[in-house]
Amino acid sequence: MRVLILIILLFLPPVKAMAQERKVRLHAPETLVDTGLMRHILPRFSLKTQIRVELVDTPDQADIVLGSTGIPLFEGAGQVWHLEMRASDDGPPTRFSDWLQSDVGQRTVIGFAPEGEALFAPPTAQEAEAVVVTLDGDAALGQRVSRQKCIRCHSVDDETRMAGIGSTPSFSVLRSLSDWQDRFAAFFALNPHPAFTIVENVTPPFPDNRPPPIAPIRLSLEEVEAVVAYVAAMEAADLGAPLQHQ
Repeated sequence: MRVLILIILLFLPPVKAMAQERKVRLHAPETLVDTGLMRHILPRFSLKTQIRVELVDTPDQADIVLGSTGIPLFEGAGQVWHLEMRASDDGPPTRFSDWLQSDVGQRTVIGFAPEGEALFAPPTAQEAEAVVVTLDGDAALGQRVSRQKCIRCHSVDDETRMAGIGSTPSFSVLRSLSDWQDRFAAFFALNPHPAFTIVENVTPPFPDNRPPPIAPIRLSLEEVEAVVAYVAAMEAADLGAPLQHQ
């Protein structure tokens, strides 16, 4: 029996090592610590998981850092607090991170009201900044290029509304699409254009054994940019309200 107990003890990890494995090193700035939030949430996490959270002095010592970068967690004490993982394993640090982001963790943080008033709240949604796209192409050149090289298939303005192929959308219809700029900027890569379009220094030449089925269209990158600028200044076609299904 003693031999069996000795064998079991030999294969068990040291108690100290087990304790270390059940620990998370957390760094939080004094501004946050001074609110008392850590004293409120850390014992509750430890009681539930038996994982001890130790506050460390610098981010370099930490498995998890609460600060201004990473995943937004909560807002209060003058800023939005983010979680940044410094540990790479799936052990206690990951469990603490998951808990902080869970409904239970969020309620624990938001429920901290030392004088009857909550100090923290969910992070305010950040509105995406509008990106202003500047088109440097020559719109006048773009109209000339469109009339010379595109009316074989498309109507490109009011004066060419009867040109093109009936089943092919006009430029004004294409302009009404949300992704119109991507379509025009890379039209030469979208079917059926690769079969008969060459853009200098961009697309490869047609192989000798596979010539284009129709007279090829050749453009420079400057002309492509000019066409995009021309379409940008064009009034989009009014396609009416979307179909309503009943």
